[in-house]
Amino acid sequence: MSNEDYTVDYDLSDDAENIHSVWDNSLDPLVTVEPGEVVRFECRDALDGQVGPDSTAEDLANATFDPVHPLTGPVAVEGAEPGDVLEVELLDFEHKGWGFTGYMPGEMGLGLLPEDFEEAGLHIWELDDEVAHFVNGIEVPLDMFPGIVGVAPGEDGEHDTLPPRNTGGNMDVKHMTKGSTVYLPVEVEGALFSTADCHAAQGDGEVCVTGIESPMFVTARFNVRKDMDIQQPQLQTTGPFTPTGQDEPMYATTGIADDLMEATKKAVRHMIDHLEAERGLTRGEAYILCSAAVDLKVSEVVDAPNWIVTAYVPDSIFP
Repeated sequence: MSNEDYTVDYDLSDDAENIHSVWDNSLDPLVTVEPGEVVRFECRDALDGQVGPDSTAEDLANATFDPVHPLTGPVAVEGAEPGDVLEVELLDFEHKGWGFTGYMPGEMGLGLLPEDFEEAGLHIWELDDEVAHFVNGIEVPLDMFPGIVGVAPGEDGEHDTLPPRNTGGNMDVKHMTKGSTVYLPVEVEGALFSTADCHAAQGDGEVCVTGIESPMFVTARFNVRKDMDIQQPQLQTTGPFTPTGQDEPMYATTGIADDLMEATKKAVRHMIDHLEAERGLTRGEAYILCSAAVDLKVSEVVDAPNWIVTAYVPDSIFP
């Protein structure tokens, strides 16, 4: 959908009164919109400004994860009732020129491989219209999406934003890009939608616990679907399903184990080995690049007792 096909009905800034940091169905909506109306959300980065364009790995190591996600919202949608589905059309994204990807000290236990990285690591990305700039001339194509899209859970009280839920939240599905439609099961009157945690790009897996984390504007149109019945979020998307949106040459490493998570770790460790040996990256740089641009696929789950996860890196991101 092109930018000319809609007008923004409500503009929600990232001012403090528009930000919350828990899922809670008792929060008052900032606005109540009619089905078909469009809202533009200004979203802070996932760490709420603790990391900036001039930050170092030490700044990231000292960041607090409490609370971890500043959410913009909630927005109520007229007519949405428990049992309905909220349809969210993602119309547009605008970044602010920079982003970061990093991993925390291993002792915090975050990310896929905390045991492999004792110290924190950080890369600040310069973003232009089409790519994010990494080290050694590596360029990662931008495919912006919100890591968090969700509605309030039916269960009363405050709920942590870190794990995804039946009603959405911190899903980090990299294919929720411009032109996609996300379907969320409604559990409370008005649905109470919020968004946050925008990424300029991400590998499928977000293995070091961050994508290219970026403050951003998200523009979305809302509709209520009474003809749908879903238990957990679903989506329609045109991808891109490779970093460039084209079928393209890839290098892949496999992880084989009797546990899917262990197979995933092996696939990523082997990819880090490859990027270090063949592309001249440090192990920390390779881990960051895996989180931003390496896609994981479950290749096989039928040949017991071992399963295969494969990690793919596109040749095209390298100079």
